[in-house]
Amino acid sequence: MRLVLALFLSATLATAAPAQAPSGADIVIHAGALLDRPGQAPRGNATIVVRDGRIISVQDGFVPPAAGATLIDLADRFVLPGLIDSHVHLDSDRAGIEGQLAEVTDNVADSAYEAAWNAEKTLDAGFTTVRNLGSADGVTLALRDAIAKGWAVGPRIVDAGTSISTTSGHMDPTLGFRDELHAAVDRHENTCDGADDCRRAVRRQISRGVDVIKIATTGGVNSRIGLGLGAQMFDDEAKAIVDTAHLYGKNVAVHAHGADGIALALEAGADSIEHGTLLDAEGIRLFKQTGAYYVPTLSTVNGYLERIAANPDAYPPEVRKKIDWRIGITGKSLQEAVPAGVKIAFGTDAGVSKHGRNADEFELMVKHGMTPATAIEAATVNAADLLGLANEIGSLEPGKAADLIAVSGNPLADVTVLENVGFVMKGGQVHKDKN
Repeated sequence: MRLVLALFLSATLATAAPAQAPSGADIVIHAGALLDRPGQAPRGNATIVVRDGRIISVQDGFVPPAAGATLIDLADRFVLPGLIDSHVHLDSDRAGIEGQLAEVTDNVADSAYEAAWNAEKTLDAGFTTVRNLGSADGVTLALRDAIAKGWAVGPRIVDAGTSISTTSGHMDPTLGFRDELHAAVDRHENTCDGADDCRRAVRRQISRGVDVIKIATTGGVNSRIGLGLGAQMFDDEAKAIVDTAHLYGKNVAVHAHGADGIALALEAGADSIEHGTLLDAEGIRLFKQTGAYYVPTLSTVNGYLERIAANPDAYPPEVRKKIDWRIGITGKSLQEAVPAGVKIAFGTDAGVSKHGRNADEFELMVKHGMTPATAIEAATVNAADLLGLANEIGSLEPGKAADLIAVSGNPLADVTVLENVGFVMKGGQVHKDKN
């Protein structure tokens, strides 16, 4: 294992960011246009001063750099905060039968390399922070810490460890495998039955050092048995999970498609609903009452369509039926949630969709009821609030982390320009500068 870790670190360090200004020296950024506080009007020409990874000041006009400062000239580009994806799975970019096969052929080291590769693709796309909602074997927990230490390249990670569901629920790793293999793939920690057992499952993830708890109250599109998309957890089980997580100061993200599972989770006190495909009037009422966030994950359909185009048999028949349904209904809940004033946070479910293509979500959000401005808010200030990091990221203000990106064109007029990010800075370190 020590050898594997050494190899992993050497590979990630080889792709480290370009040389930076020395500690204590200022970095002065000239922005042609600046959206420093999403939700407010953008500035014209502006100057951002960064020192030791944090924003020192934001001023109108191009302020000449002081002696010894490093100037980054983005005078021909539109600058905005680093983007935040509230729902990713970094440990895989494979799905369907290919993904299932990988579960019994790939070892932990394989998953570690794949997660690091996906993390770098994500940062390269302008996403400086992600919330990783479920992975196996502690791979992304370790990657979170490696990135924070500077040992690996990638976005800041808020990690859920292994997702929790009931036995035979969406997160049961034995689904779709023959009985003799269950002992090999069962993690014996993330499935629970009954309130007490569900409390145990939460405490197990907390003991691993997770930042957030992820659960499933309904079936899933990718579940390898066709048990539908309605509720698959009892009220007392969901309440036990949420109460236990909140006891330890952890938010709860809930995978839920069916209206009954959405309502069950919100009544239990969930902090966010992921997917929310069959949102109804009662669900909207509960969103408004509780203040929970809705994370639509619309671009999962892009991953489905691409894989099916490459291989019509990419998914088992019982899964393919649910995929076809999901493709047809995607976006309808968002169209109801937006005018109702439900809080929206950006999330893609990357891993189902493709890593590094996270910004494809913006176009779908706008197509289904949001404006470019509100979609950008969802991926900055709203997502930062959901992740509990509003004092650190999401806007470009003095004292916050210097996470910022630059694009050619105005994303408030054409949100698709965010699919081609030319400049990425995370924590004052330039990761990408493509002129």
